[in-house]
Parts: sequence; structure tokens; C-alpha cells
Amino acid sequence: MSEFNTTRRDFIKVAGITLVAGAYPALIPDVWAANVPDIDARDRVFIANEDSNTITVIDPRTNAVETTINLTSFDEDPRPPFRFVTGGAMPIHAAMIHKPLYHGCIDAHGVVPSPDGTMLATSGRGSSNVYLIDAVNKKVIGNVPNPFASATTNPERISSGIMVGREPHEPTFTRNGRELWVAVRGEDRIAVLDVEAAVKQEGGVNATAIRAFIGTVNGPSQVWFNAAGTLAFVASQKVPKVDVLSVNPDDHGFSRPKRLTTLDISGQDKPGFTPFLKTTPDGNEVWFSHKLADGVSARSVTEPFSVVDAIMLGSMSRPNHLEFVENAKGKAVYVSQARVDDGGPGGAASSRIAIIDGSTPPGQRRVVGSFFTHGREAHGLWTNPTGTLLYVSHEQDELPGTPRAGQTVASAFDVSDPFTPKFIAQIPLGSLALPSGELRNKKSINLVYVRPGYKGQTA
Repeated sequence: MSEFNTTRRDFIKVAGITLVAGAYPALIPDVWAANVPDIDARDRVFIANEDSNTITVIDPRTNAVETTINLTSFDEDPRPPFRFVTGGAMPIHAAMIHKPLYHGCIDAHGVVPSPDGTMLATSGRGSSNVYLIDAVNKKVIGNVPNPFASATTNPERISSGIMVGREPHEPTFTRNGRELWVAVRGEDRIAVLDVEAAVKQEGGVNATAIRAFIGTVNGPSQVWFNAAGTLAFVASQKVPKVDVLSVNPDDHGFSRPKRLTTLDISGQDKPGFTPFLKTTPDGNEVWFSHKLADGVSARSVTEPFSVVDAIMLGSMSRPNHLEFVENAKGKAVYVSQARVDDGGPGGAASSRIAIIDGSTPPGQRRVVGSFFTHGREAHGLWTNPTGTLLYVSHEQDELPGTPRAGQTVASAFDVSDPFTPKFIAQIPLGSLALPSGELRNKKSINLVYVRPGYKGQTA
């Protein structure tokens, strides 16, 4: 029977079930799901792979890689300086992105869907740019036919993307989809792009994508908008502060931003390293992950933006992303953790996801359990539109001696009951087949579950 089969198993797989002293009241055992719930034929999972500069596309109906979107510029020319593999030598990552004449993405990181799910934006941290991707056709917008196309070269030449500044960390679409706000983490500003103009610019039309730059806190990591699209919250990975901006859209839906206030969050994040934030489905709160403080916090989205919860996750938990899981059987907040623990499923090392009870009143919410992710250094996570299916990405490869040794993997879970997640599949991300060799998909960061044409989490 295939390891990726999603039909009912006649056994419960339980491995490494221990309590984490002082951190988790319970650890949820691994169980196989009976059925994969609520999947549409349009649904796809997109994962940004930072070391390979690729985006993996998974079909949740099969839990297999459908394709890999190439953001590199390798093999666009038959001459050696342009090749990925030259003379049988495959470069390491540091050498790969410094090869002569390389003009592709460096350090693909953030990825986010447009409000209608038809477009993605991803950032190249090292190349200082943003790429737009057609989520329906799984193609980079702005690629052009390669004049050197042949059996030994790629048919397309990669777009240069849109230059936005040093170290763009995360892009986010405004709720109306008119603009893309990019947190330029290496600076103290946000690049604001006109999405329509950006598509035209990438298509070779004379248009200017960048509308403005907004001064903000030093080292901005991400922007997230309130449900009405009237406020923008900006977190930082350099200072314990959060900027709150009024979007102040004009009659055409374009922003005229004004700073309302800067919040001191040193009580929740003394180190000043908050990489991720997101608003709750009801729109009443904004939640933050504080990676070096080993905790998460929630604030009201209305003035004075008070703290409503601050939850510690345990020593060295190193929270990355968080996701809200809400369905007929309950409400929970999931938090991915970078820490890797021994004694995971099958005895292999694995990260965990913390489960916070979201049904309790503000101020009383706490961690009620955790479960292994079936991968190392969990990072991005996202649910399907009905909140019944969860996917998780991982930064580290699987260890030698394990079934997926040397592979970066994603994991799928049935979360129809948010407090009893059921493991479905560990999905090896494989490689991108370039004309000169295989480029392994590696170091997964952001992950999003997208249903094109459906109003998603950014709508």
C-alpha cells in the first residue's frame, strides 16, 4: 500500500508519545485520516523553497508534487557559465547563486495569495525583488520566450521581477487586491506596488509598479491588514515595536497611508524578533509569533490595540507561523515550531505544532496539546477554505536512515477535529528537472493553500 494513500488505515500509528514537561498538557497521537475532506479540483498548495529558489506545487487530491515553478535562470543558455551543472559538478547553494551571469531569484521566501487566489507574490530576499505568479497556470508572470531555446536549454527566460529594496521578507496584498505591500526587512520601509501596473511592467508594457515607499519601524518583517482593509499592522524583526497605519484608500482603492501609532510590544517580545502576524477569521484580533521570546500574543484590532493574550510555548520552541483552525468541531490556533525534538513518529526527530484552545474567552487561552509535524523545523502552515485540512512546510531535510532521507518534506493533516489532528501524508518535494541536472527543492519557508476564484484569507 502506498505511503501516500489517504484511505482508512486499520491501525493507529503512535510513536514517541511523551509529555513535554512544563510546556504542553497533552501530546496528540498520530492517526490516519479516513478521508481527505473538502478538496476542490482547483485547489493547490504552493511552497517557497529558499535554497533552491523554486516553488513547489502540490495537488491535495493526490498529495503529490504536481510541478515545480522555476525562479532560477539556470540553463537559459547552452554555454557553461549559464548552466546549473557544468562538467558533472553540481554547485552547493552558496556557489549556485553566485555563478557567473545568474540573474534569477536568490532566497525565495515569502509567498502570499491575492484575495481571489488567482495570483501569488513571492519575494527574493537576496535578489531584492518580488515575483508575481499566475496561480491558475502555475507560471511566473513576465517570463519571455528564450531565444536560445533547444533540447539543452529552458524554453523561457525568467523575469527580473520587480526591484523593491534590500531584503524583502514578506509581501501582502491589500484586501481589495489593488496593491501589494512588501516589508523590506533590510531597511525601514514598505514598498507599495500597484498590482495592475506590476503585471503590465512584467509584461513589457511601459508602466511603473512601485507607487510609493512608506517609512516604518526598522526591520519590518510583514504587513497584515484588518478585515475591513482600513488598517495595516507592521511587525519587526529588529525592534520590539508594531506600527499601525491607516490605509486611507482613495476612490479608486489606492492607499494614502498615515501612521496612527507605534505599539511597544517589549512586554511580549523583549528580543524584538516578530516574524509573522495574522488576523483572526472574525477579524477582531491580530496574532503575532515572537520567535526568540518563545511565545505568541494577540491584540485587539481596535484602538488602543490592547494585548488580550500572551501565551508562552516552552523553552526554545521558536515559533514561526500560526494558523487559525475553525470548523464545526471547534476553534484552535496552531503554531509551528522550529525546534526539533527526538522521539517523533517512527523514532525520527520531528518538530511540533502547538494547539491553543481558541474557544475560551480572551485572556484565558492556553496551550492544550501538540502534535508532531512529521518533518524537521516546521515553518509555514495554511488550511483549506473549510478549515478541515492543514499543510505544513519544513526547513530541514529528513535524516539519514529515515524513509525520506535527504528530502525536504511537507505534511498533510485532517483537522476536521482541531483538537485531534490526523496525519495523512508526508510528501517529499523532489526536484526541478533542469536540462543540465536535477535541482533538489530545499528549505521550505512559506506555504499557502489556494483555491483560485475563491475569496481566501487575504480577501
